[in-house]
Amino acid sequence: MKQLVKHIVAGAMLGSALVSTSVMAEQKIAVVDVQGIFQAMPQAAEIQNAIQMEFKDRIEEVNQLQRDGQFFAERLQRDAATMSAQEKKDLEQKMLAVREELAEKAQPLKQNIQRRSNEEQNKLFGLIKQAIDSVAAKQGYDIVLNATATPFVKEQYDMSEQVLEQVSKVN
Repeated sequence: MKQLVKHIVAGAMLGSALVSTSVMAEQKIAVVDVQGIFQAMPQAAEIQNAIQMEFKDRIEEVNQLQRDGQFFAERLQRDAATMSAQEKKDLEQKMLAVREELAEKAQPLKQNIQRRSNEEQNKLFGLIKQAIDSVAAKQGYDIVLNATATPFVKEQYDMSEQVLEQVSKVN
Protein backbone atom coordinates (compact mmCIF):
# COMPACT_ATOMS: atom_id res chain seq x y z
CA MET A 1 0.00 0.00 0.00
CA LYS A 2 2.81 2.43 0.85
CA GLN A 3 4.44 1.59 -2.48
CA LEU A 4 1.25 2.43 -4.35
CA VAL A 5 0.86 5.78 -2.55
CA LYS A 6 4.50 6.67 -3.32
CA HIS A 7 4.00 5.85 -7.01
CA ILE A 8 0.81 7.93 -7.17
CA VAL A 9 2.50 10.93 -5.49
CA ALA A 10 5.56 10.63 -7.73
CA GLY A 11 3.35 10.36 -10.80
CA ALA A 12 1.36 13.40 -9.77
CA MET A 13 4.52 15.44 -9.19
CA LEU A 14 5.98 14.38 -12.54
CA GLY A 15 2.72 15.18 -14.29
CA SER A 16 2.48 18.64 -12.73
CA ALA A 17 6.08 19.36 -13.66
CA LEU A 18 5.43 18.43 -17.28
CA VAL A 19 2.26 20.53 -17.40
CA SER A 20 3.97 23.56 -15.87
CA THR A 21 6.88 23.44 -18.34
CA SER A 22 4.50 23.15 -21.27
CA VAL A 23 2.54 26.14 -19.99
CA MET A 24 5.76 28.13 -19.63
CA ALA A 25 6.78 27.20 -23.16
CA GLU A 26 3.60 28.75 -24.51
CA GLN A 27 4.27 32.18 -23.01
CA LYS A 28 5.91 34.74 -25.23
CA ILE A 29 8.50 36.81 -23.34
CA ALA A 30 10.39 39.92 -24.44
CA VAL A 31 12.76 42.43 -22.89
CA VAL A 32 13.04 46.16 -23.34
CA ASP A 33 15.80 48.58 -22.34
CA VAL A 34 13.71 51.39 -20.85
CA GLN A 35 16.68 53.54 -19.81
CA GLY A 36 18.32 53.17 -23.23
CA ILE A 37 15.08 54.16 -24.95
CA PHE A 38 14.73 57.19 -22.70
CA GLN A 39 18.26 58.35 -23.51
CA ALA A 40 17.76 57.79 -27.24
CA MET A 41 14.45 59.64 -27.41
CA PRO A 42 14.59 62.95 -29.28
CA GLN A 43 12.11 64.34 -26.75
CA ALA A 44 14.61 63.89 -23.89
CA ALA A 45 17.07 66.38 -25.39
CA GLU A 46 14.24 68.79 -26.18
CA ILE A 47 13.07 68.70 -22.58
CA GLN A 48 16.55 69.46 -21.25
CA ASN A 49 16.80 72.44 -23.59
CA ALA A 50 13.33 73.66 -22.61
CA ILE A 51 14.17 73.45 -18.91
CA GLN A 52 17.45 75.33 -19.47
CA MET A 53 15.52 78.06 -21.30
CA GLU A 54 12.84 78.16 -18.59
CA PHE A 55 15.41 78.81 -15.86
CA LYS A 56 17.92 80.69 -18.04
CA ASP A 57 17.74 84.01 -16.19
CA ARG A 58 18.02 82.46 -12.75
CA ILE A 59 20.89 80.21 -13.86
CA GLU A 60 22.75 83.21 -15.25
CA GLU A 61 22.16 85.13 -12.02
CA VAL A 62 23.63 82.29 -9.95
CA ASN A 63 26.57 81.97 -12.35
CA GLN A 64 27.22 85.70 -12.04
CA LEU A 65 27.19 85.44 -8.25
CA GLN A 66 29.71 82.60 -8.45
CA ARG A 67 31.95 84.68 -10.72
CA ASP A 68 31.65 87.67 -8.37
CA GLY A 69 32.58 85.54 -5.36
CA GLN A 70 35.54 84.09 -7.25
CA PHE A 71 36.66 87.57 -8.30
CA PHE A 72 36.49 88.92 -4.74
CA ALA A 73 38.38 85.90 -3.37
CA GLU A 74 41.11 86.20 -5.99
CA ARG A 75 41.39 89.93 -5.42
CA LEU A 76 41.70 89.47 -1.67
CA GLN A 77 44.35 86.81 -2.11
CA ARG A 78 46.26 88.79 -4.73
CA ASP A 79 46.08 92.28 -3.19
CA ALA A 80 45.88 91.54 0.54
CA ALA A 81 49.44 92.68 1.15
CA THR A 82 48.80 96.15 -0.31
CA MET A 83 45.27 96.67 1.06
CA SER A 84 44.40 98.60 4.18
CA ALA A 85 42.55 96.86 6.98
CA GLN A 86 39.32 98.67 6.03
CA GLU A 87 39.61 97.59 2.37
CA LYS A 88 40.16 93.98 3.45
CA LYS A 89 37.16 94.17 5.76
CA ASP A 90 34.97 95.66 3.02
CA LEU A 91 36.05 93.01 0.53
CA GLU A 92 35.43 90.22 3.05
CA GLN A 93 31.95 91.63 3.72
CA LYS A 94 31.25 91.68 -0.02
CA MET A 95 32.41 88.07 -0.27
CA LEU A 96 30.18 87.10 2.66
CA ALA A 97 27.19 88.90 1.13
CA VAL A 98 27.76 87.16 -2.21
CA ARG A 99 28.11 83.78 -0.49
CA GLU A 100 24.85 84.30 1.43
CA GLU A 101 22.97 85.40 -1.68
CA LEU A 102 24.39 82.47 -3.61
CA ALA A 103 23.27 80.03 -0.92
CA GLU A 104 19.86 81.71 -0.87
CA LYS A 105 19.37 81.39 -4.64
CA ALA A 106 21.37 78.36 -5.79
CA GLN A 107 19.73 75.63 -3.70
CA PRO A 108 16.11 76.56 -4.52
CA LEU A 109 17.05 76.89 -8.18
CA LYS A 110 18.64 73.45 -8.16
CA GLN A 111 15.54 71.99 -6.50
CA ASN A 112 13.20 73.69 -8.99
CA ILE A 113 15.21 72.43 -11.96
CA GLN A 114 15.24 68.91 -10.49
CA ARG A 115 11.48 69.00 -9.85
CA ARG A 116 10.71 70.18 -13.41
CA SER A 117 13.11 67.65 -14.85
CA ASN A 118 11.42 64.84 -12.90
CA GLU A 119 7.98 65.99 -14.06
CA GLU A 120 9.04 65.91 -17.70
CA GLN A 121 10.89 62.61 -17.33
CA ASN A 122 7.79 61.02 -15.81
CA LYS A 123 5.79 62.15 -18.84
CA LEU A 124 8.33 60.50 -21.14
CA PHE A 125 8.36 57.30 -19.09
CA GLY A 126 4.56 57.28 -19.44
CA LEU A 127 4.96 57.49 -23.23
CA ILE A 128 7.49 54.66 -23.12
CA LYS A 129 5.08 52.54 -21.06
CA GLN A 130 2.30 53.15 -23.58
CA ALA A 131 4.61 52.22 -26.45
CA ILE A 132 5.71 49.04 -24.66
CA ASP A 133 2.06 48.08 -24.11
CA SER A 134 1.25 48.79 -27.76
CA VAL A 135 4.19 46.86 -29.21
CA ALA A 136 3.65 43.96 -26.81
CA ALA A 137 -0.01 43.74 -27.76
CA LYS A 138 0.74 43.89 -31.52
CA GLN A 139 3.39 41.19 -31.29
CA GLY A 140 1.51 39.01 -28.80
CA TYR A 141 3.95 39.12 -25.88
CA ASP A 142 2.67 37.83 -22.57
CA ILE A 143 5.51 39.16 -20.43
CA VAL A 144 7.87 42.11 -21.00
CA LEU A 145 10.86 42.44 -18.68
CA ASN A 146 13.23 45.34 -18.21
CA ALA A 147 16.54 44.48 -19.91
CA THR A 148 18.50 45.59 -16.84
CA ALA A 149 16.78 42.83 -14.85
CA THR A 150 17.93 40.08 -17.20
CA PRO A 151 21.60 39.09 -17.32
CA PHE A 152 21.30 37.57 -20.79
CA VAL A 153 18.75 37.65 -23.57
CA LYS A 154 18.91 36.75 -27.24
CA GLU A 155 18.61 39.70 -29.60
CA GLN A 156 15.41 38.30 -31.10
CA TYR A 157 13.58 38.82 -27.80
CA ASP A 158 14.64 42.46 -27.38
CA MET A 159 11.87 44.79 -28.54
CA SER A 160 13.64 48.05 -27.60
CA GLU A 161 14.02 49.21 -31.22
CA GLN A 162 10.32 48.79 -31.97
CA VAL A 163 9.41 50.68 -28.79
CA LEU A 164 11.85 53.49 -29.66
CA GLU A 165 10.31 53.76 -33.15
CA GLN A 166 6.82 53.90 -31.63
CA VAL A 167 7.83 56.60 -29.12
CA SER A 168 9.64 58.63 -31.77
CA LYS A 169 6.44 58.74 -33.85
CA VAL A 170 4.64 60.47 -30.96
CA ASN A 171 6.97 63.47 -31.34
